Amino acid sequence: MLQMTDSLSNIKVNINSISDFDWSDVKKVADSALFKTTGKYLSDIEVKVLQASWMQQTYDEMAISYGYSAEYLNKDVGNKLWHKLTTALGEKVTKKNFKAALRRVWEKQYNSVVSEVNQELQITKQIKQIPFPESFVPPDSDFYIERNNLENICFETIIKPGSLIRIKAPKLMGKTSLTNRIIANAKNRSYQTVYLDLSSVERKILTDLDKFLRWLCCMIGRQLKLENQLNDYWDSEILGSNDNCTVYFEEYLLTEIDFPIVLALDNVDKIFAYTEVIEDFFGMLRSWHEKAKISEIWQQLRLVLAHSTEVYVPLDINQSPFNAGVPIELIEFNQQQVEKLAAIHGLNWNEVQIQQLMKLVGGHPFLLRLAMYQVATKKTNLEKLLQEASTEAGIYSNHLRGYLEVLQDSSELADAFRLVVNSSSPVELNSILIYKLHSMGLVEKLDNCVKPSCNLYRDYFQRVLV
Repeated sequence: MLQMTDSLSNIKVNINSISDFDWSDVKKVADSALFKTTGKYLSDIEVKVLQASWMQQTYDEMAISYGYSAEYLNKDVGNKLWHKLTTALGEKVTKKNFKAALRRVWEKQYNSVVSEVNQELQITKQIKQIPFPESFVPPDSDFYIERNNLENICFETIIKPGSLIRIKAPKLMGKTSLTNRIIANAKNRSYQTVYLDLSSVERKILTDLDKFLRWLCCMIGRQLKLENQLNDYWDSEILGSNDNCTVYFEEYLLTEIDFPIVLALDNVDKIFAYTEVIEDFFGMLRSWHEKAKISEIWQQLRLVLAHSTEVYVPLDINQSPFNAGVPIELIEFNQQQVEKLAAIHGLNWNEVQIQQLMKLVGGHPFLLRLAMYQVATKKTNLEKLLQEASTEAGIYSNHLRGYLEVLQDSSELADAFRLVVNSSSPVELNSILIYKLHSMGLVEKLDNCVKPSCNLYRDYFQRVLV
């Protein structure tokens, strides 16, 4: 029959058992039906008459078995039992048809339970398919929300010879997701692709331009499945590091590949602090982009640079890649995009509920997805989530604490943000502080002033930055 446990994963339903209607089922159905209408279960003698009737015994045969008179079992027990079942089941019940009547009730109950179990299993399956928002959204994911035609602009740009795309947005706004979307589109065109996350480069490499550029060439060659031939092309006695890197690309990497190469460098702002490499490296990238205007071999290279903020180092305007190419700036989701994201999570939220969440976190992709994941997977509900959001018990506690640790390491940054969250109007700060707070995603820029990027940050840091 049906075996149910508190754990849905342990639910076992034998669908074929619908044909196995046996005595135990008869007794359960009759007991349940009578209790609902009379408040009493079957008496011992009623159980005996029902079981004997199930075994197709006559009242005479029952009398012999149980030591009662046939007349008593028939009129005083049997007739009254069938009458009570008639009332309980809502149809005429007799000794001849009670099996069919009870079976119909059993099948209805059975089918109802099976349907409920299947629905719960389906919900569980859907929940398991909702990914936790811990990293970028894969290009083919249903959870990827398109950005008002920005994807198409990127796709149209990347097919142009020697193109350069610059993706800019604060932390956790979807830069890596878009970058991988571009890469996936390029692969569909049979382009060769390379993705490098510069935040993973070791500090000892970033403090030496030659090591950094050799690392760059080595990692790109590996992803292109090409042998490392750096020693054959690198001439440190005559050529500088930039020239060696350029030669390695021009005479080896680009010539060995018959298709365009898309080189995506993510988190390039992670190297802004390393003055040993930044000016020469970015100057080299700009020179590659310029070479593509006249050189066919360099037209094979398509560059994608993703960064959190503008580069805050002095670069010659003619050497910086940050004033060339096609700029793509990611902004927060609008209400329509948030509604779509909620629907993808299986959340049947109305406009008021959508606005409640957006009032807390704005249209921030990560903060929205984390909230929707928690509600969709039944870990909390929207009302509780909103109440606890800025507290240590809330779903954002780890996220907020991470920011707090960064601010506590810089008293100047903490003091500046304290002014921002405690002000009812935008606050004017110096450019360096605006740059740092905006790159973290904590503030929204309004001309030369800033305000908290969402109420979540205002509420939390008003409490902890004292």
